[in-house]
Amino acid sequence: MSGYVNDSLPPMKIAIIGQKGVPNIFGGVEAHVTELATRLVRAGHTVYGYSRNWYTPKGTRMFNGIRIVRLPSIRTKNLDAITHTFISAIHAVLFVRPDVYHFHGVGPALLSFIPRIFAPFAKVVVTFHCVDATHEKWGKFAQFMLAAGERAAVTFPHETIVVSRVLKAYTKEKYGAKVTYIPNGITPRRGAADPILLEPLKLEPNGYIAMVSRLVRHKGAHTLITAWKKAKAENAKVFGDLKLAIIGGSAFTDDYVKELHAMAEGDDSIVFTGFQNGEALESLFMGARFIAHPSVSEGLPICILEAMSYGKAVVGSDIPEILEVIEGDHGVPFKAGDASELAVKITELVADPMLSASIGHVAREYVETDYNWDDIAVKTEHVYSPVPVTVNAKLAIE
Repeated sequence: MSGYVNDSLPPMKIAIIGQKGVPNIFGGVEAHVTELATRLVRAGHTVYGYSRNWYTPKGTRMFNGIRIVRLPSIRTKNLDAITHTFISAIHAVLFVRPDVYHFHGVGPALLSFIPRIFAPFAKVVVTFHCVDATHEKWGKFAQFMLAAGERAAVTFPHETIVVSRVLKAYTKEKYGAKVTYIPNGITPRRGAADPILLEPLKLEPNGYIAMVSRLVRHKGAHTLITAWKKAKAENAKVFGDLKLAIIGGSAFTDDYVKELHAMAEGDDSIVFTGFQNGEALESLFMGARFIAHPSVSEGLPICILEAMSYGKAVVGSDIPEILEVIEGDHGVPFKAGDASELAVKITELVADPMLSASIGHVAREYVETDYNWDDIAVKTEHVYSPVPVTVNAKLAIE
């Protein structure tokens, strides 16, 4: 990580609310928050990262200079995020009194009105990460509330950040909203997989392809398993002892995880690693031949950016949010939900390791240039500052 410092703005007190917690354990929004907050601290700001009691270990008070505030939540699929966001927002108003309240996600955005009312001199910012209302894991009431959260995300705060150009177009078309595009980012990666860390998972360096994701239906692990079994059955000699590693676990989706295990039953080439983080996750990325991401709904997937930062080719669904990153020579798209086409793309990369390596090399150079966390932190700081919106718009990545 660089020694990023920005001397152009005065120090601020910043409360970051809505994520599961800090430090990053599962990736996604938590990775975004951890990377961004770390750089904001290095720039001289005081940052409070709100964390759910179940997520951040007891006694964790500081990480990379970020002040951790652990608070309770009602840990169910529908109430975990909103109850923790409510308690966090009230705590911040009463005890922290920051200059900036930064909410992450459209669900938490529903409560971004709290500091607008009770902290009128503070800046309120929301980052719109994804169109969550379309995800299959949510019931109708939750989908209704998440749709309401979208409108809140572009109405309640002083400023709204979106993490992809697709979301920028979406919010403009649906809500007529003026938002700032600042993408997710990556930290440049170099190194080799540690065989000792892979051994307990029955994996070897360069001996598997991987999917890294929460196991929720819209991420498409079932499509990948179907494609893998088809490709392997039709090209047994090409695949040899190659394995498929599905890295991630349930997100209140235990029934779906059971369904995936049932699909893979009797096939020793499919390995479920469960949630992984830290050095183990790094080794899993480094040891993979390439990465598959068959999701049908995204914001701007950090796991794809991370895979590319490790120099890995990505086979990804041709939804706009993924194409934004892998289009051109930066990855290998396939028709979303089409297991047969995915099987063909997987086979092509398995049969031609040099093709996979060359795509990964180009991908790494691309994300290191265009998705740099230091640049992202500078742009976020300017959204926080009390400069006119017209100036902020010029600072956004176009």
